[in-house]
Amino acid sequence: MRFGAVPTREAEGTLLAHSKSVEGGKIAKGTRLTRDEVAALLAAGVEELVVARLDAGDLTEDEAAARIGGGLGGSHLVVADAATGRVNVFGGAAGLFVPDRETIDRVNAVDPAITLATLGEFEPVAGGRMVATVKIIPLAVAGASVERVLAILAEKPAFRLSPFRPRKVALIQTELPGTRSKMLDKTRRVTEARLAPTGSELAAEMRCPHEAAALAEALGKTGEDDLVLVFGASAVIDGDDVIPAAIRMAGGTVDHLGMPVDPGNLLLLGRLNGRPVLGAPGCARSPKENGFDWVLNRLLADLDVSGEDIRKMGVGGLLMEIASRPRPREGKRDDADGDELSVDVVVLAAGRSSRMGGPNKLLAEFDGKPLIRRTVETALGARNADAVRVVVGHMRADVIAALDGLDVEIVGNPHYTEGLSSSLKAGFIASKEADGVLVMLADQPQLTSQDVDRLIASFTGEGKGAIVAACDRGERRNPVVLASHFAPAIEALIGDVGAARIIAANPEALVEVEIGSAASLDVDTPEALEAAGGRI
Repeated sequence: MRFGAVPTREAEGTLLAHSKSVEGGKIAKGTRLTRDEVAALLAAGVEELVVARLDAGDLTEDEAAARIGGGLGGSHLVVADAATGRVNVFGGAAGLFVPDRETIDRVNAVDPAITLATLGEFEPVAGGRMVATVKIIPLAVAGASVERVLAILAEKPAFRLSPFRPRKVALIQTELPGTRSKMLDKTRRVTEARLAPTGSELAAEMRCPHEAAALAEALGKTGEDDLVLVFGASAVIDGDDVIPAAIRMAGGTVDHLGMPVDPGNLLLLGRLNGRPVLGAPGCARSPKENGFDWVLNRLLADLDVSGEDIRKMGVGGLLMEIASRPRPREGKRDDADGDELSVDVVVLAAGRSSRMGGPNKLLAEFDGKPLIRRTVETALGARNADAVRVVVGHMRADVIAALDGLDVEIVGNPHYTEGLSSSLKAGFIASKEADGVLVMLADQPQLTSQDVDRLIASFTGEGKGAIVAACDRGERRNPVVLASHFAPAIEALIGDVGAARIIAANPEALVEVEIGSAASLDVDTPEALEAAGGRI
């Protein structure tokens, strides 16, 4: 490929390096110029262009990206069409992303013009999340380079997605005198929320004294379960401690104790009758990421975990102070007395659906049910929500009628014409006794009760003062949980705005929870509503 300036009259068949405006529109970067386009450029007074002229065997950026993308496809992966020299690859199912570093390094060493970037090793992926991208840097690249890349990919895939397989999981918690039932209840809820994205569920929960014999007896009752999680009332600090002793007493083996991940050091990996048994570190009672997640997710994605695998987790294993994660808060937590935090759900349903051109989108039917009823039932299905309130305004009577029989509190917003902030204020005032408020838009039909539970569990794990936001592929979206002490900031909002400014002003309080496309999909237009499966 030859790159540089040429007279416009000689540019037919070349690739335009920079977009140009002409009468009636614009000619985009990378366009292979036709005779008519050259004429339009001349008419616009453009006498010289920077272009790329292809040599024999060269491929345009999109042709090269598309060919390499074709070599990256595989089971549970979706390769998008090429555009602007880029091809993105998405997960086709929920699972763990498993890249091959050697292959990716070999691909990136072929030609600086060809780049392949991916997520990190064993990254949890929701269906639809981007896992890799190919970018061709210049406007064209030698076809021989593309062929070398394809030959490398033919030898060994650059990555794969190992999908989660739903499991029946048993939870055993041991108790000492003084162990609070509230803590055990919270551990169960956090565990359920942790399992939800993988499709697994708690099939059984048992509680027993923190004694080896009692725990061994409980382990013996888990024969129908695929995986056993044990939360001890006291941490495991020795190979002869209560949990490892109980596993051996029940006829199992202890494969590994301890891991170079913090938080998560005090994890135990064992087996009983061919099934994994995880002795959970205390930090796993919180929804925040810790070493327990690293091992649990691999097991749920059908990836074997050995003691050697765990010993290799040290690089990247310091999770406490990574900038992308919340840092430990200074001082004592407001909920240090151990009382469970309360979180109310506020569903915002007062808007005028102005972009719909007339109909109220909240009354559109999804699977024979009004959207507003579907949304509120999702909120009511969340185990961690204390109360559900619905803020109404536009077409108040019709919206309330659609909720007939549901256990919700109706909050009227007579000022709904002033915009979103007025509904936020009304919802926060009604939920003033709660420690946190999950603000839920009424037009997100893909949200599930499990999504709501995960967000609430993350908030309660952080303590008072937190902000928890749902994300789609790393982009912050909705719903959002806001601590009650942000009520004055909510009260100060004016107009058709949400809580984005408050979130931006408090980055140290923010926790982001990846829930996938459900966080982004709303139905503001007739086209979006129809595409999501609804009908007026």
